[in-house]
Amino acid sequence: MYGLDDARATLAALRPRLNDLIVVRADLAELRADLARAGTSRLGGLAEVKGLEARLYADLELLAEQGAQIKGYAPLLLDFPGELDDEPVLWCWLEGDPEITWYHRLDCGFAGRRPVPVG
Repeated sequence: MYGLDDARATLAALRPRLNDLIVVRADLAELRADLARAGTSRLGGLAEVKGLEARLYADLELLAEQGAQIKGYAPLLLDFPGELDDEPVLWCWLEGDPEITWYHRLDCGFAGRRPVPVG
């Protein structure tokens, strides 16, 4: 269970790994598209696909080990379990957000996202 400050600190500590994951995800998508279209790619071949997949899954496992719930990886969507006003919530971060500024109830999912109250 994360307080908002703890969730934000965890996200900040994970940021370099998140940035790497985003690059690996993009390389993997480009490599797969090139191989499907032309059978060749500047990024390599089947061995490189397997290597990028392994890196992607290792990064996703690391995020889970840190307590993040991975709700999506394209775009990257992470939830951190917490509480707000004695109510269980998920602190919600979506790729592109500068920090955690959203939350939602456990039973509402992404559609129930609300801005974190100020103050």
